[in-house]
Amino acid sequence: MSLAFIPSPSTSELHLGPLPLRGYSLLIILGIAAAIWLGTRRWVSRGGEKSTVSDIALWAVPLGIVGARLYHVVTTSEPYFGDGGDPVRALYIWEGGISIWGAVAGGAVGAWIGCRRNGVALSTFADAVAPGIALGQAIGRWGNWFNQELYGRATTLPWGLEIDAEHRPEGMQDLATYHPTFLYESLWNLGVVALVIWADRRFRLDRGRAFALYAAAYTAGRFWIEYLRVDESHEVLGLRLNDWTSLLVFAAAVTFLAVMRRRPAADRSAAADPGALSGREAVDSG
Repeated sequence: MSLAFIPSPSTSELHLGPLPLRGYSLLIILGIAAAIWLGTRRWVSRGGEKSTVSDIALWAVPLGIVGARLYHVVTTSEPYFGDGGDPVRALYIWEGGISIWGAVAGGAVGAWIGCRRNGVALSTFADAVAPGIALGQAIGRWGNWFNQELYGRATTLPWGLEIDAEHRPEGMQDLATYHPTFLYESLWNLGVVALVIWADRRFRLDRGRAFALYAAAYTAGRFWIEYLRVDESHEVLGLRLNDWTSLLVFAAAVTFLAVMRRRPAADRSAAADPGALSGREAVDSG
């Protein structure tokens, strides 16, 4: 029997004095903070105001969290609305169960609203914050480690993740170590951060191309990592639903990069978008 290189936490909670804080929630918060920090640095380097990313995050983050939870509940509805399910638990986001696909969709809507109110171009903003999103994902994925969830197939590799018996899949209680897919995705996302920053400097990506590169690189990794996972998931033609989503997003991102490559370069600075009205201008013009 091989020893797990990565032990699971003995508890999912951290205590700050008398205040209990769930590890899952803490990592999500740290991931959001890191994304805003890196996004702000890149935005300021392009001539933008330091407060803009935080202002837009006030719209993007809440809608992203709502979208992430909705996607999970809709695509994994049985624990909440199936036989013996508890609909109230659909609100228990701290127990895990958020989806990056819903987060990006909801966050994009929030970012669009925020960009309109701040008078900046959404594509320019998306290019600036793309590496930060990947960094936030790299940190947030460690929340799955605290919850002992979303791990991969059983393995005897020396970096296997030890999972407590009560968190193992049905019929696999005798198998103690599994692929640490949270770690694989975290490391992959750090690679995405480095790739997008390097490519952005080398090729001066504009008009949403940095964000598209992030999307293509992330989904390429997510496809094989998702393929390792053993948690229950809807399947279509033998592939998990999230694998199909990864393929579609990857294809769309690569197509976008190919089309935009043929177009002339645009201004990469964080100048105001003449087609967007700030919140004050919108009120005045009304």
